[in-house]
Amino acid sequence: MGSHRNMSSSQMTRAYPKFSELPLDPSHPPHSAWGLWGKDDELGSLNHLTPERVVAAAKEVKTGVRFGLNWALEQMEYTGGFRETIKHEIFQLAENMNDDRITFNTQTSTQWDGLRHWGFDDGRFYNGFTQREIIENKTSRLGIQAWAKHGLVGRGVLIDFVSYAAKNNIHYDPLDFHAVPLKTAKQIAKESNFDFHAGDIVLLRTGFTTAFEKASLEAKKKIMAKRPFKYPGMESNFEVLGWLWDTQIAAVAGDCPGFEAWPPSEHALHQILLAGFGMPIGEMFALDELAKECEKQKRWTFMLTSEPLNVKGGVASPPNALAIM
Repeated sequence: MGSHRNMSSSQMTRAYPKFSELPLDPSHPPHSAWGLWGKDDELGSLNHLTPERVVAAAKEVKTGVRFGLNWALEQMEYTGGFRETIKHEIFQLAENMNDDRITFNTQTSTQWDGLRHWGFDDGRFYNGFTQREIIENKTSRLGIQAWAKHGLVGRGVLIDFVSYAAKNNIHYDPLDFHAVPLKTAKQIAKESNFDFHAGDIVLLRTGFTTAFEKASLEAKKKIMAKRPFKYPGMESNFEVLGWLWDTQIAAVAGDCPGFEAWPPSEHALHQILLAGFGMPIGEMFALDELAKECEKQKRWTFMLTSEPLNVKGGVASPPNALAIM
């Protein structure tokens, strides 16, 4: 097993490179940062969540108001057969004593995509781990348990595109493709009076989860029947990848089924973020109530905590995430 300890920049194998300097080894896939924190590293960009940055994130707590960011597990009740939906059984264990059993796919509600989720086309995942090794299941390397040991704790920042679009008469369907330009995300941050910092956990609000929850079953069937499946998110190009890497963002998440709008406008972010950077991707986070409080307090930064399931070899996990303001 690789190291699970939180590492600082002084423990990198070399000075932090620019995106333009990746990959670190020509034999590695394009734009990958394998080996930066050691060949056995399992944390990837979570190495940016140093103890010092966690202490700084704790200073974001001003009012003690907190919000769970997990969408209900049963909300994605229709997936078009692509993934199974939740099964919840309550049964009596003894007189007036109950247990329950839950079976669910970790990809059908709020989740972190782990480093075993999506590899490069040649079958290699972060730090050179392979699809064959995952299928053979003889090691739990790169499993979600590596993140569960310390959790994901840092400063969260909300890019509220829903509110920005409403204020600027930008009309789009939150259940269809719409790419949020990087320049727009930066403008939203500027208007929200925050700068992006190293170690930030970036949350993007597009309105997908709320719109899907309110849609009729027939509408959901039409949405899921599209080939390809379409949804809003960040524009997908090398400019975004370079910005995320050079800014030293720890993790990205959104209220949509993938951080980048789908289908990709230029280049899918998933492979390079997960398999190249080792950067967690959060999907279908519940952000509406948090957004309301951010607007109320006129503050779009907060402490974010997340404790993934401690499952050896896990591919993904509900985040069990809290935003604390």
